[in-house]
Amino acid sequence: MPQFFFNKRLIMLLVSIIVLVALIGFSLREREELTWPEQFVKDSTSWVQSIVSRPVNYVAGFIENLQDLQNTYQENKELKKRVDDMAHLEAKVYSLEKENEELQEILDKRESLADYEPIQAVRIARSPERWNELIIINKGASNGVEKNMAVITSKGLIGKVKSTTPFSATVQLVSSIDPTNRISAILQADKPLYGTIEGYDKKKELLLLKGLPYNAKIEKGQNVVTTGMGGIFPKDLPIGKVVDVVPDQFGLNQTAYIKPEANLYDLEHVMVVKKSMVSVDLEESLEDSEGEEEGN
Repeated sequence: MPQFFFNKRLIMLLVSIIVLVALIGFSLREREELTWPEQFVKDSTSWVQSIVSRPVNYVAGFIENLQDLQNTYQENKELKKRVDDMAHLEAKVYSLEKENEELQEILDKRESLADYEPIQAVRIARSPERWNELIIINKGASNGVEKNMAVITSKGLIGKVKSTTPFSATVQLVSSIDPTNRISAILQADKPLYGTIEGYDKKKELLLLKGLPYNAKIEKGQNVVTTGMGGIFPKDLPIGKVVDVVPDQFGLNQTAYIKPEANLYDLEHVMVVKKSMVSVDLEESLEDSEGEEEGN
């Protein structure tokens, strides 16, 4: 009896295997239509996949967008840094080129001042409240700077030394409205015209050359230079050019508006002009001669 049941089970197992193999073979055949169980399984699987794939794709796309955004942010950050570095470099190059140009012009100017000993200096301070009045330079009495010495740039006259300390000096600019700030000047016309630089028009940013003869023919663009009289300013230092002429309030003289040759707004490198010993000895000799003549 047990042997019978064993044989029966073996037969059932073999039949099941044969049926399973047959079904698998049947399923693997190319068919135009699927059986309803296969259709059910396939449709169910597709529906589940469609439900799951949408949020998965959305999350995956969102993460990818975040990564792209992060990459874009980093790239923009690097580009901005490069732009900032480039702007800083350009500003530095411009500053160095400007400084080099000013220094070269000053060196060229030193050669033309044969009778004077220029002392090169740098502006170290300037008060916003007295911008047109004063500047402070980094050379003082210990460097040979003295009161009333002329101060120039490579372009022309800017003022004179007002006071000194051992290591700095205060320079009174030609644009100062101090009543005592006067400069003897020549207007270079067909016939030289003498006048005095006194006063400054802040609105027009022009110097005033006063005391010119009322009948003198003055034209725009004519040069104005120092006379060299008085022993403070070197002779023929450029002051500026004529831009306009008006009669004075009494009609006895003319006043010319002068545009300064030197850039009074942007002062950096300057020179203090010190007379050489030859010039000083010559002036002293002239003064002694005048004194002897008066005595006789």
